[in-house]
Amino acid sequence: MNLRKNLTKFSIALTLALLWSCAKPAPQEQLLETKNCLDCDLAEVQLAQADLSEARLNRSNLQNANLNQANLSRALLDSANLSGANLAEANLSAAALSAANLNGADLTKANLEGAFLRNADLTNANLTGANLRNSDLSNANLDGAKLEGANLQGAIMPDAKIQPQ
Repeated sequence: MNLRKNLTKFSIALTLALLWSCAKPAPQEQLLETKNCLDCDLAEVQLAQADLSEARLNRSNLQNANLNQANLSRALLDSANLSGANLAEANLSAAALSAANLNGADLTKANLEGAFLRNADLTNANLTGANLRNSDLSNANLDGAKLEGANLQGAIMPDAKIQPQ
């Protein structure tokens, strides 16, 4: 009888230990620790002023995230959902944002120099004062985007779709 109780206790303890060791960190913790969070759900996350340079965030959901003044230089954000995100004054220089959804995003005074924005959706995005120098905007949708004071010197825009707001 005692052996049976001890085996049961051991079995429960072993199960709990295995569950604890297999637990994944929350996506935000994982991102801050490893800068690697592919396909993560980070909607409405607070990452203002975070250093996410060279982070791998392809296909992640960052809808309505606060990335104000964050460093996302050379970050991989291909096919990421950044709709409604606050990226004001963020550093996105040389970032990969191919097919990213930036619909309604605030990119006021953001640094997008050399960013790869092919097929990105920038509909209704606020790019006031943004630096888009030498960025690739091929096939990007800029319908309704605010571009007052934006630097587009050297930007590649052969097929970009722009309709004034």
